[in-house]
Amino acid sequence: MSHTQKLSEARRGDRGVIVQVGGGEAGDEHALEVERRLLELGFVEGARIELLHEGLIGRDPIAMKVDDMRVALRRHEAARLTVRLEPAAAAAALMVAEEAAA
Repeated sequence: MSHTQKLSEARRGDRGVIVQVGGGEAGDEHALEVERRLLELGFVEGARIELLHEGLIGRDPIAMKVDDMRVALRRHEAARLTVRLEPAAAAAALMVAEEAAA
């Protein structure tokens, strides 16, 4: 069974799908600007993500694969994204299939 969480809480190797961009806070100009930038970078609902790397200090920044591109974000930016994570077994099987196809 999959569950949703903030992308900032994800760990290296986690895979999933973006289900929400932003939190819907009206009047918070900084939050709206971050959400706009994330959308411009391709962080849209339905995009597939995989967390590739975490920084050494405070696990920040994080690098991830978003569909077919790689992007790095700070964790406070990643907190604006809600993802539905795949179960670990499904993610491992998908990784093996992708490596075999390459």
